[in-house]
Amino acid sequence: MKNVIIACDFENKQELYTFLSHFPSYKPMLKIGMELFYSEGPDLIIALKSEGYPIFLDLKLHDIPNTVQKAMSNLGKLDVDMINCHAAGGIKMMQAAKKGLNDVHSKALLIAVTQLTSIDETELRQELLIEKPMNETIVHYAKNAKIAGLDGVVCSPLESKIIHESCGENFLAITPGIRLEEEQQHDQKRVTTPALAKTLGSDYIVVGRSITQSKDPLKVYLKMMETFL
Repeated sequence: MKNVIIACDFENKQELYTFLSHFPSYKPMLKIGMELFYSEGPDLIIALKSEGYPIFLDLKLHDIPNTVQKAMSNLGKLDVDMINCHAAGGIKMMQAAKKGLNDVHSKALLIAVTQLTSIDETELRQELLIEKPMNETIVHYAKNAKIAGLDGVVCSPLESKIIHESCGENFLAITPGIRLEEEQQHDQKRVTTPALAKTLGSDYIVVGRSITQSKDPLKVYLKMMETFL
């Protein structure tokens, strides 16, 4: 089940397809987030799926349960492979998200965001007023997601091990914050290399700029696939 997901944080579909031209014989799993989805809408997802790309639709739904359920029902019709909501919405909201997908017979993996990889312990306490340690907060959110019937969580690779210890080996850890050793961290603070993410137990790694801003995206992608798998 392990896979390398490419975070396609582009402004529009022209930029996306220019990037994908580097992969003539490959159909990597693509993460389509808010920037691109809000720019191009559902038609882009439909087109990519028709071309054979597995899709992780990363919109982090976070609203009242009824709204999230209806939104998930609409998104579930797009036949994506993975989709997410935010664990901070609580168990009832996550259950509603699951019901929304079930209502349209979607087979998408449903995962919950625990804490963004841009958040560190200081921000957790000073800005979000969460006094519990980062790891304890993330594990608690993951346990709530499991209670709600979700398939896993988004977390940093550094938390993959404790997620599996707390929620079971079959509960997925999808991990952004992946960098090659020689790269800067940019705006992410809890980061690792693909090799360390594998060792720590990540089930999927999400890689953005390391691939998308490379002079040879295919070479970097294949290197990461070889290292992680």
